[in-house]
Amino acid sequence: MKTLIWLLASLIILLLLFILILFTKLTILLTYFHHNDNDDLKVEFRIWFGLIRYKKSIPLIKVDEDSPSIVVKSSTETGKAESSKPNLTQITNKDVKSYWKRTQDLLKKVNGLQIIIRKFLRKISIKEFEWQTLIGIGDAAHTAILTGALWTLKGSVIGVLSQYLNLKTTPKLSITPQFQGSVVQTYFQCIFQFRIGYAILAGLKLIKFWKGGKPPFKNKSNFSNDRTNSI
Repeated sequence: MKTLIWLLASLIILLLLFILILFTKLTILLTYFHHNDNDDLKVEFRIWFGLIRYKKSIPLIKVDEDSPSIVVKSSTETGKAESSKPNLTQITNKDVKSYWKRTQDLLKKVNGLQIIIRKFLRKISIKEFEWQTLIGIGDAAHTAILTGALWTLKGSVIGVLSQYLNLKTTPKLSITPQFQGSVVQTYFQCIFQFRIGYAILAGLKLIKFWKGGKPPFKNKSNFSNDRTNSI
């Protein structure tokens, strides 16, 4: 009898803990500071009014001035024997209809995925948004033009955020032009908040969504069948 009571008590405690987690709000504090060649990016996660928090500083990689590029190495394996004759693939009307149907299925999948993501994004609240910039490139006219372009960029970013997320604060934006010198300085801070239950629900929806499988473009497709003739 005591074992049954302890078992029920344990189940009740686990259920209450699970419900508590579902309704717990996760707060994400994102802070970024850039001054010329110095960068500092910090991400902090908080729950239960900061009782439990996790903070991570992310170092940013600087671009090499001598070779400002990223090289992607790729390799392609081919068979030992190569045919010197060109190949001709026969495509019938049936092949085109089959490919078109699978393309439509894929578009439906993408549309469904966007709906799930958008619904979750609307549950994310922006509690604080601050973006300050000090800019100067040594020339007064060019600095003024760049300042106008940055105002346009910041306005566009705020427009996108207000469209997809729940913006609950008035963004603090500022751009200070430095006409007498060359300087680039940016300070950005944003606080996101959402209930963990919404994230779990969105994850379950994504799992259920992909369980349906992707449109089999290659399976049973005449494009991949052995219908290639040499001429």
